[in-house]
Amino acid sequence: EGFSSVKCFLSLYRFQACVYFASVFQAMSCGIHYLASVFMAVTPNFVCEFPGNVSSVLLHNSSASSIEDIWTLWTSTENYIVVQLENGEIWELDQCSRSKREVSLDLAYEYKGNKSVFPCSDGFLYDDTKWKSTVVTQWDLVCDREWLAKLIQPTFMLGVLIGAVIFGDIADRLGRQRVIWFTSTGQFVFGIAVAFTFDYYSFVTVRFLLAMVSSGYLVVAFVYVTEFVGIKARTWASMHVHAFFAMGIMVVALVGFLVRTWWVYQIFLSIATLPFVLCCWMLPETPFWLLSGERYEDAQKVIDTMARWNKVSPPCKVSELCSVQQDDLASGRTGDDDTSSAKKHNILDLFCNWQIARRTITVWLIWFTGSLGYYVFSLSSVSLGGNEYLNLFLIGAVELPCYIIACVAMDKLGRRNTLIPFLILSALICVLIMFIPQDFNILIILANMAGKFSIGVAFGLIYLYTAELYPTIVRSLAVGSGSMMCRVGSVVAPFCVYLRSVWIFMPLLLVGIMALLSGILTIMLPETLGKPLTNTLVEATEMGRSKKGCSEKTPPAHSGAALEKIEMFGQERVSTDK
Repeated sequence: EGFSSVKCFLSLYRFQACVYFASVFQAMSCGIHYLASVFMAVTPNFVCEFPGNVSSVLLHNSSASSIEDIWTLWTSTENYIVVQLENGEIWELDQCSRSKREVSLDLAYEYKGNKSVFPCSDGFLYDDTKWKSTVVTQWDLVCDREWLAKLIQPTFMLGVLIGAVIFGDIADRLGRQRVIWFTSTGQFVFGIAVAFTFDYYSFVTVRFLLAMVSSGYLVVAFVYVTEFVGIKARTWASMHVHAFFAMGIMVVALVGFLVRTWWVYQIFLSIATLPFVLCCWMLPETPFWLLSGERYEDAQKVIDTMARWNKVSPPCKVSELCSVQQDDLASGRTGDDDTSSAKKHNILDLFCNWQIARRTITVWLIWFTGSLGYYVFSLSSVSLGGNEYLNLFLIGAVELPCYIIACVAMDKLGRRNTLIPFLILSALICVLIMFIPQDFNILIILANMAGKFSIGVAFGLIYLYTAELYPTIVRSLAVGSGSMMCRVGSVVAPFCVYLRSVWIFMPLLLVGIMALLSGILTIMLPETLGKPLTNTLVEATEMGRSKKGCSEKTPPAHSGAALEKIEMFGQERVSTDK
């Protein structure tokens, strides 16, 4: 009863509300840094630098006195600019080469005579009408160095993958509070440091470290808030961590519109969440982690602080719970050997029979598809035509209602019955976009918003659904492996977006195929709404209506009070890293 009263006490009161909103506020910085490269690494129009002083410039049939005046007429990368130097030489400037006309008579755009081709040894000229400076223009990441620019986002996502694994484990060992402090401070320090990097390689290295701490914060912040809020509010509270991430995307669009120099843009993005860095040291450690580490006095202090803030009496003394736990552990040791010597589980247990294996493959595919679709729609938004800043802002804003819809639908219709239609809907939207004429910019943007909305619902839902599909003994393993597939999708997504150069609809085609396949396979998954969590692989298999069992002994049932204590002291860590 004492443990039940503690959990009731941890319902979302004043103290928990302050902790929750302070923690998820910093989640905005994760959304900021994850999508910052969409404007920071823009490649503007460019041509080779000319070898001298220019007297006149020609593009098609339009002439100007300076090359800055000609950029408004640039329509295609196949264009080239003809310039006449003060010494009378006439040069044709392409994007990755320049040609000197052997016969310099009249300045004309078309020329049939002999030309000498030279490399761009003097650098490049960039169109700075939109962006005064980007990392591409800073370090000439074009032509034979273009691949370096395309590695900026994938290397960041690789840092996300590694950071989630490292800091998730550290948080379990050293506590959530310390990791919250370190990663939030790291986001600010590395975010500012990115703006002062001196070359491409230092830029990528610092961004990689920034990705690690950003990912680590998002993982640990999710665990942190779910351990403070009550069971009734846990679904909504955890789901809306994603909403603050989306608000970070909206901040990127706003700052990108206002600031057009990449290093100043990076500084403004990094100081957006400075208030949290200044006050994060006041956040307490979670009572759950303190109790699991047998730090009972510290846990009592946190509970007493919560009581004072919420103006209620503490539900019980932690010392009373200690004796209850020790008694249960002592009685557990008197049981048979099967109970006391728990089997260590590994990834192969997720494939112990056909029923569980099929479930695992489907769940992994949904995780991968959700992440792939999320970032393809987000990263592609700046290439849809119209105002790219407004496009990204709307792509972020559409997530806010989608998580509300997801929370309501998953409790009313069920997890599977919500997941299936939204996955199939996202596939249909991808197909629909291919048939919209490219001149209909507004319709294309609205369709992409609908696609982001539908994939966002599925992406937000899969976290909870995965935890409910697997038994206690492999639940953390199942969610962790699914989260790894999610990060693989985020690493692949930038390369998928680059396929627009092959065919403009290639990214949408790939997302549509994956979403349709995921939606069809989801039909075979069991519904978990209203069903108790399973404890063994045998029970999980039976939930899927399979007669096969896994080759393991089912541990004897515990009493209800014992299960409550296990749930209290064995809170499973679930990663929500995007």
